Amino acid sequence: MAAALRIGVIGGSIAGCAAAVAGSRAGADVTVYERSGAELQDRGFGIVIPPPLHKELVGSGYLDADMPTAPVGTRVWLTREPGGRSARELARQPSPVTPCNWGLLWRSLRASAGSVRYLRGEPVTSVRADGAGRAVITSARGEEQYDVVVGADGHASATRQLLAPGLRPEPAPYLVWRGAIPLGALAGHPRELDLLRGAWVTLGFPGGHGIFYLIPGGPQDGDGSTGAGNRLLAYAIYGRPPEGAEPGPYVQELAREHFPAAWADIVARGGRRATACHPVADVQAPRVARPPLLLAGDAAGVTRPHTATGAVKALQDALCLERVLREGPDPATALERYADERTAAGARLVELGRRMGRALVEEVPDWPVMGQDEVDVWFRGVLAGTWHYLHEEPGEAAEPDAGPGATFAR
Repeated sequence: MAAALRIGVIGGSIAGCAAAVAGSRAGADVTVYERSGAELQDRGFGIVIPPPLHKELVGSGYLDADMPTAPVGTRVWLTREPGGRSARELARQPSPVTPCNWGLLWRSLRASAGSVRYLRGEPVTSVRADGAGRAVITSARGEEQYDVVVGADGHASATRQLLAPGLRPEPAPYLVWRGAIPLGALAGHPRELDLLRGAWVTLGFPGGHGIFYLIPGGPQDGDGSTGAGNRLLAYAIYGRPPEGAEPGPYVQELAREHFPAAWADIVARGGRRATACHPVADVQAPRVARPPLLLAGDAAGVTRPHTATGAVKALQDALCLERVLREGPDPATALERYADERTAAGARLVELGRRMGRALVEEVPDWPVMGQDEVDVWFRGVLAGTWHYLHEEPGEAAEPDAGPGATFAR
């Protein structure tokens, strides 16, 4: 019997764990190198994934069916009432999403990896190809040889430099503030809490927008429960601080100036320690695999977070990897097929993210004058003929063929 394919995965986050599950399910012997010695599951930011993808991942064994989620089916667009501090609803759109807690998603993938060798606190010092068409990973343990090496080492990927030397993420001219805060921040705001129990909210303001949605809490939150009743409020606020402003704390001032009073109060209650400020950037490798190397997740390409596809793309990368490895007939052919499919998918998402960034931050519409029809027409123009899981036309179901390798942005 032929020896099992040996796969080395650089990076043990969402993309790395998903790739490890994919390799293991395809019958490979997988080793994951994670440089951090800490438990990654404590990261509690919110993410969303398409309901059909979540269903597929549960059905195929990537995710535990008991992993808590907070599904909602509607997107509500709000802005501040002109001349006042109350909220005005602009539109409602069908937009089914399955919000998750980053840490709980990682933990579920990590558990599904089963017998995969997961080396925590083990940074990779180099990767090279040998003369036999295999890859050699060097770490403090020494050198190990693999048939395939998966670079899942994030947005600043060193593995990407092997396939695309000199390629770096291109910054956008704005920032994002992200946070996840206890629902106590909504105390005294029952209308806002009731809205969030059935929808996710986009709040438009001059120069940007904010996204608000509920996610499951992790064991480090509240009473330690991860059941359906344990929730956090996750948010992402996009904007440009004025010249000379300290970027991190500026989100509090931005909310006071532009948000309806209730939403500004919610952000203020979260406090500075609940908010992380990040630059926004994008990049796409010209080709995401060249045997024996393959890129997955943010290592392959980073799209602006408006597309809500960071974790989604990593999970789709994994499904594609499993499929091409099963189809064979050899690792080199499998990686070329992966590259054909996932390079094109990533490029489409990068372009969509740029269009969304221009429309939602750089060249925002006059929010207060918009209503349902105006928002529908405007957002269809932003999508420019593509299909994206965040926008479902009335009466339209999710794409029926959204299976392995689907981009959810066509």
